[in-house]
Amino acid sequence: MHLRHVVTVTAAAGLLAAANAHANERLSVAATPVPHAEILEFVEPMMDERGVDLDVQVFTDYVQPNTQVDQQRLDANFFQHKPYLEEFNADQGTELVAIAGVHIEPFGAYSDRIDSLDDLQDGDTIAIPNDPTNGGRALLLLHELGVITLEDGDSISATESDIAENPKNLEFEALEAAMLPRVLNQVDVAMINTNYALEADLNPVEDALAIEDSESPYVNYLVARPDNENSEAIQALKEVLLSDEVRTFIEDEYDGAVVPAF
Repeated sequence: MHLRHVVTVTAAAGLLAAANAHANERLSVAATPVPHAEILEFVEPMMDERGVDLDVQVFTDYVQPNTQVDQQRLDANFFQHKPYLEEFNADQGTELVAIAGVHIEPFGAYSDRIDSLDDLQDGDTIAIPNDPTNGGRALLLLHELGVITLEDGDSISATESDIAENPKNLEFEALEAAMLPRVLNQVDVAMINTNYALEADLNPVEDALAIEDSESPYVNYLVARPDNENSEAIQALKEVLLSDEVRTFIEDEYDGAVVPAF
């Protein structure tokens, strides 16, 4: 009886050790709500099949997701394009790395006051994001649309001081990107990132006065640190984000408001 008890306990311990050995690895990823967190939630079952528990942490700003990954509070993030990442690294002295380009969110011009950019009047106000890369992106789109003329029509770091021609004497108000949908009734036009437009129930395809085309260079990336970029969990997430299943999900779910980049 004593020997049988020892064997039973030993077997139970072995089963527990085996269960622990096969426990899923946890991977924490910061994301803005739409579409990033939604895409990550879609791939959670696929990650579980690969032995990874995906912990999606939702943020509504563009700073904390990078800060928390850099400080190793979170493992990765999914919310930004490469120009913003490069600007953040340069400003903050971080070394975050782009892992995989997943989708494009065409940037758009929206208004509650006019039906066309041709309807802009002398002295009207246009709200743009106050971070350098998205502010420059907004000005570039306005340049491409002929609303203003920039000294360098290819510069993603354009600012108001780079406007060479402003025939309607438009005023520009720089605000935090997340705030822009909320000021539509206070300005004549707001230049809004698609993730924030979708959160505000704006349909970029139907509601935008003008929008970037699918050739936009602002691909949104999965981002991590140099110390974990090659980990099995990060590479598994890269694999599922670039899968045919995700491409189909993006195309079906967002109907052109978000475009696969792979």
